[in-house]
Amino acid sequence: MATYLMNLVKNTSRDPVTTYARKVVQGKIIAGEPVRAACQRHLDDLETAAQRGFFFDLEKVRRVVGFFRDVLKLNGGDYEGEPYNLLDWQAFIVGSLFGWVDSEGLRRFRVAFMETGKGSGKSPMIAGIGLYGLVADGEQRAEVYAAATKKDQAMVLFRDAVAMVNQSPILSKTLKKSGLGDQVWNLSYLKNNSFFKPISSDDGQSGPRPHIGLIDEVHEHKTAHAIDMMRAGFKFRNQPMIVMITNSGSDKKTPCGIHHDYAIEVATGRRVDDEFFAYVCALDEGDDPFQDKKCWHKVNPSLRFGLPTKRYLMGQVKDAKGMPSKEAIVRRLNFCQWTEAKSPWISRDVWTNARKVYDWRDLQGRKAYGGLDLGSTTDLTGLVLWVEPVSPGEPWHIVPFAWLPEDGLGQKEELDRVPYFAWKTAGFLETTPGRAISKRFILQRIVELQDCFDIQCIAYDRWRMEDLIQMASDDGYNLPELVPFGQGYKDMSPALEMFETALLNNEIVHNGHPIMTMCAANSVTAQDPAGNRKLDKVKATGRIDLMVAAVMGAGVALTAVREIDIDEFINRPIIA
Repeated sequence: MATYLMNLVKNTSRDPVTTYARKVVQGKIIAGEPVRAACQRHLDDLETAAQRGFFFDLEKVRRVVGFFRDVLKLNGGDYEGEPYNLLDWQAFIVGSLFGWVDSEGLRRFRVAFMETGKGSGKSPMIAGIGLYGLVADGEQRAEVYAAATKKDQAMVLFRDAVAMVNQSPILSKTLKKSGLGDQVWNLSYLKNNSFFKPISSDDGQSGPRPHIGLIDEVHEHKTAHAIDMMRAGFKFRNQPMIVMITNSGSDKKTPCGIHHDYAIEVATGRRVDDEFFAYVCALDEGDDPFQDKKCWHKVNPSLRFGLPTKRYLMGQVKDAKGMPSKEAIVRRLNFCQWTEAKSPWISRDVWTNARKVYDWRDLQGRKAYGGLDLGSTTDLTGLVLWVEPVSPGEPWHIVPFAWLPEDGLGQKEELDRVPYFAWKTAGFLETTPGRAISKRFILQRIVELQDCFDIQCIAYDRWRMEDLIQMASDDGYNLPELVPFGQGYKDMSPALEMFETALLNNEIVHNGHPIMTMCAANSVTAQDPAGNRKLDKVKATGRIDLMVAAVMGAGVALTAVREIDIDEFINRPIIA
């Protein structure tokens, strides 16, 4: 089978690796300094590597590039079923990994680290490398792994490989799949007793002996366990290889940060490691992707080919301006800029620009939606109402309320270093008698607010709410609909996005309430591996309760209005 696959490759004298390297060094292809250095390293090695026992085998380059083109098929969208013609930068990487060999003809590079912007096509590329190692590398009992800390994460890359097999007439007949549909968990090449499967750190104790180990999204790995697990099995193979791909991260002390720094040192020649291949996209000093689109190509090597689209990147930049936490994510994922782990959520300018002088009592009679963040017995409690606009082009009006216990207010003022007593005197803070928040006081206030607004519902954090709901039932309070609202990524991330969009599009205004402004300044976000975000009270620089309430309010208010718009569209009268 391996011979048959190799014979499919058409002969060509073109050397895509060296061609790309020369174009980058000559400035014909825009690239950042680490990629320029990696290309210069290749050109220098063509002259000097033989003295160290390494050689560039162009026939091996042609074979692997031909395998991608003649055997593999792409999947998804406009690329469904198309031959996998490697882009020039991908051919440079793949050709380098398989073209550079030692005096015995075995692969020179044992570890590869690639870092590019999101959406460049890294995952399909290394899935193809795994399939090549499975069927066309001449390795008996080859073990190929898509490795990660968790099995679900490993499955993301593995599904790319399965989809490529399904699209390939040759591989779909040659490989045996274990599992059906999206539940395929193993690809077997029975002729060589070889397999390709996902593996996680949790189930990797049986001692994998990888011929090729593929590790996706290295920036999400908190420990080096998955990488170490792959390297531990190297001693059983003649030419094993770990291929790591990643976006940029936010902590240089992580495995990703350590490999990033090491890769740049190797590429630039500050450290000599003939078995380590580095392709690290980075901006040059002085580049600002939020101000200059020309530098986008340095970190998005597929941008010249429409991956990702310039329209997508422009949208990312537009949405991130004024939102420091989102800006940090966009800079990191789309433009390969390592950022701080913590950054404020909303910039001072954006928050200030949304301020408008108004008295919330002048909005009486309007529909409103609320978010309630009920604090512990002694902490800040916040209720934020979203008051619906009544005329075209009018923004939503934010109406916040804040409570603290009366006793101990002076201590909280010293601890938080904010003027709670002054805010109380000015009417921005309400206090309840005693050392603990009075839930009955809050219930009574909500009932009073129903005389002013047509409150449709109030979203609440399930934590600490059972007593309040029971008290409302026991005392016969006539409250608006109470909607439980999860505080995890699933519920908070969409609400956070809606809040940001409305704020940036001038669709909401606030009246400068000082406690809410304090909470806005303190707010930071946390992000999960899938890119979902939520406000993080642990990482926050101070109290953020009113912003949590505001985000929950956005979740119910803006979702409700969107559903109404859809219903009106569906039920609109048909005009003959």
